[in-house]
Amino acid sequence: MATENPEELRSSPRAPIELKVEYRKVNSFFADYTKNISKGGTFIKTKKPLPLGTRFLFQLSVPNRDEPFELLGEVAWAKADGDEPGMGIRFVYATESQRAEFEGIVERMMFESLGPLLSAHLLDKMAR
Repeated sequence: MATENPEELRSSPRAPIELKVEYRKVNSFFADYTKNISKGGTFIKTKKPLPLGTRFLFQLSVPNRDEPFELLGEVAWAKADGDEPGMGIRFVYATESQRAEFEGIVERMMFESLGPLLSAHLLDKMAR
C-alpha cells in the first residue's frame, strides 16, 4: 500500500505536533492522532489507513479552540506496516478563508510547540 517516498511529495515542511483526529469511513468511526502537521497536510498514525485518493471529512482537536476544526482531506500516501503505519493526508480547503484560518492555526501551533526560532525557520521554508 506504500507509494513513493512521502518526504519527496511534501510541498511544506512539517512540525512534530500531535493532535487528536476523528473521521468516518462508511459506517466506521475512527479516532487517531497526527504525528506531524503542515499548512498543506498531516500524517495520521493508524493501523488501518484508507485507500489512496480517498477523500473524507475529519475533525482535528486544536488546543485553545472550543470546537474541533473540520477539514476535507485526501489520502496522498499510506503504509499499513512497519514501525509507523499510517497515511499522509493532503488538506482540501473549501474556501480561501478556510485555508487562511487553518494556516494561521498551524503557524500558531508551530510557534507554541517549537518556539520562535525553529518555527520561524520552518515557516520561512514554507514561504519559499
